[in-house]
Amino acid sequence: MKIGSRSLSRAIRSQKKIVRLVEAVLQPPRRRRTRKAPQRLETIVGFGSNPGRLVMKFFAPPKLPERPPVVVVLHGCGQTPESLDAASGFSRLAREKGFVVVYPEQSKSNNPHGCFYWFRPSSVARDRGELLSVRQMIEHAGKRYGVDRKRVFVVGLSAGGAMTAVLVATYPDLFAGAAIVAGMPVGAAREAMSALRAMRAGAPTPAEGWGSRIVGISPERRSWPSISIWHGTADSVVNPKNANASVDQWLEAMNINRESSHIQKKAWGELHSWRTAHGSSVTFYSVADLAHGLPVKKRARDRSNPKDPFVLASDVSAPLELMRLWGLS
Repeated sequence: MKIGSRSLSRAIRSQKKIVRLVEAVLQPPRRRRTRKAPQRLETIVGFGSNPGRLVMKFFAPPKLPERPPVVVVLHGCGQTPESLDAASGFSRLAREKGFVVVYPEQSKSNNPHGCFYWFRPSSVARDRGELLSVRQMIEHAGKRYGVDRKRVFVVGLSAGGAMTAVLVATYPDLFAGAAIVAGMPVGAAREAMSALRAMRAGAPTPAEGWGSRIVGISPERRSWPSISIWHGTADSVVNPKNANASVDQWLEAMNINRESSHIQKKAWGELHSWRTAHGSSVTFYSVADLAHGLPVKKRARDRSNPKDPFVLASDVSAPLELMRLWGLS
């Protein structure tokens, strides 16, 4: 039987299709290429003399208003700026609100656990050590982006929270507002062992009162930035007693009677607030059943972010509340 050229061509095409199907079945499945999430934070080298040997990382949105604000974020032990930023969303808020984020990072050569030395006198002395390194980062960002020097804010978690308190006590003119999250009062310890004891059991009150530790650093200061203190009642790493000590410290430094507080019951816990004669404030966010970490409200679009063990789901969001307190909403 003769086979026509058209019939032969169809047969050959059918045979090729069958071969391709068989090959596809026999071949192992191809791995899908996963796109790495872009790194939002950039590293700056040469921002100053950097006596504390810290690393400067930052995020600046593509579009910024003239004289934008700056938010300084200090991580805790066991964190990196990248993990904290991804879980807390500060760079996303910077893009939405129009501000620059500065992330000082503790180097592993300084501390293998990534903890700031908030208790070491040489690290927290005025114009020395880690304190001066952070100040130089703020100055560098100020020059680079022409920021509004009256709108520089700082927030820190755990060891970063304790360092935040020392920064404000030492350079009160530099900041418009500060948030101490699961941190420690200024002057709670001077070396590692006493720092650990104070964290676990609560720092003992100095005979001259907590406020004296701040007044001793800046004795001529009469007005202070607004301070917010955040702490979970279930914190087993930093005893919540330290939050009350921090409240006492700043109230005494600002000459505010603790009994004059306004207390609000919230779904997430209690909010205590005080006002000063100079217009600043002290607020205490006591978050019920929160462990050691930064409270953040989780949203659907944040589920893909890498997890940070010290950024915790809560009914209150510290980053969003700070936007409101600092007028960045």
